[in-house]
Amino acid sequence: MYDLIGDIHGHATELKALLTKLDYREKDGVWQHSERKVIFLGDFVDRGPEQVETVNMARTMVEKGKALAVMGNHEFNAVAWATEDPQNPGNYLRPHIEKNLKQHRAFLEQVGDGSELHRSMIKWFKTLPVYLDLPDFRVVHACWHPAHIAAIANYTGPSNRLLQKSWVKASQKGSEAYDAIETLLKGLEIPLPGDHHFFDKDENKRTNIRAEWWRRGELTYRDLAMVPGNVIQQIPHEPVEADVLPGYDGEKPVFVGHYWMSGEPKPLSDHIACLDYSVAGDHGGKLCAYRFDGEQRLSASKFVWVDA
Repeated sequence: MYDLIGDIHGHATELKALLTKLDYREKDGVWQHSERKVIFLGDFVDRGPEQVETVNMARTMVEKGKALAVMGNHEFNAVAWATEDPQNPGNYLRPHIEKNLKQHRAFLEQVGDGSELHRSMIKWFKTLPVYLDLPDFRVVHACWHPAHIAAIANYTGPSNRLLQKSWVKASQKGSEAYDAIETLLKGLEIPLPGDHHFFDKDENKRTNIRAEWWRRGELTYRDLAMVPGNVIQQIPHEPVEADVLPGYDGEKPVFVGHYWMSGEPKPLSDHIACLDYSVAGDHGGKLCAYRFDGEQRLSASKFVWVDA
């Protein structure tokens, strides 16, 4: 069976501690278990102090058949940062502006911007599937959205990897591929009604909210909004149209990362679990795993973690 591990963000020390707690051992340079495999939920890089070691550990496990992995938004961004825009020579698919550099600088400094190691890691990031749909469960970095899962099939190969020719489209705002990647890897955003808006921590005006896509029932924008507590009162308590949320069929469990959860890990619902518990947070979080043994109803008792 599988042990699913959430966002690591360059915290290799915690990854080793978690693998040890899960009874994995390093043998011949590869962390492995005699009966189980890891599935990484993406976001290996940015923020943490041991990003090269984190990628090397995960990559070796995947390449030696001891793990699977999906792409996180930070791996997508890393590829786009390093890829020249063929339609705009001298520019890149992810613009080299200060805002983007600030998020990515620690990785570039640790790996060596443009080095052979950097190029090798970018090449590996490109091989990561956008999602996994396995017989007993599903894995995607941020949001399982059936319409966008269907749409991204136009831009991926048999292993759900973005085709080389698809990276430009996936980086172009407004394209079908871009909208799908934004939702699957970064989460569902919905526009606020009317002229409602709020300002984020950097004083940028926001007219969309990132939504708790896994929720069901009659909900308002405020119910769904993933925003800082100091702005929640600015989000209207108006009902959201029923077709805004993708819903989830519950056919089998789905695992996501991405959302910087806090507190004691537990499932979001009977069939949905988030495994990102803010290991790279400023106030200490957890690196979290779920030990999956084929159960159709997820349980808090199956979460395993180490503190940052």
